[in-house]
Parts: sequence; structure tokens; C-alpha cells
Amino acid sequence: MTAPTVRRHHPDQRDRIDKPIGHAGADIPVHLRIDRDNSTVTVHSEPKDGRYQQSLSYPWGASVELPDPVGFTLETEALKDYAD
Repeated sequence: MTAPTVRRHHPDQRDRIDKPIGHAGADIPVHLRIDRDNSTVTVHSEPKDGRYQQSLSYPWGASVELPDPVGFTLETEALKDYAD
């Protein structure tokens, strides 16, 4: 129901652009990206015509609401332990 991605260090088109496009094209309803460079969590949702219509970013430590069909709150406080 969801496709998580934990980004490697350094900008990477594959993680930021290609994976969300591929997942949206496959109608995966939620794509979750954990970005270690920016200490953010990004939730992509509502795939349509090969693109996600919603994209919301949160800082590590935030409570992140994952939309249906996942439908739960992800607590990200523990991610701060992995910040550089």
C-alpha cells in the first residue's frame, strides 16, 4: 500500500524524481520519502496520470499523518537519532 524510500546522502534524481513518478505510474497510493540530507519526511499521495497530486514535507520530529489506505500517524522523533 505504500512505497517507502530512505534517501542516501547527496542529491539523487532517482530518489527525488524517478521513484515517485514510477510509483505514481503504478498507482501506489502513498510514497513516503525519508530524506537524511534535509532531515525531512515527504508524503506523496493521490496518484493520477503518473504523478502524485499531493506532496507534503515535514521536519524530523513531527507527527506525520499517512493518508488512506495506509491511514495511521507516523511518529518521526526517533529519526533525529540518525541526523548528521
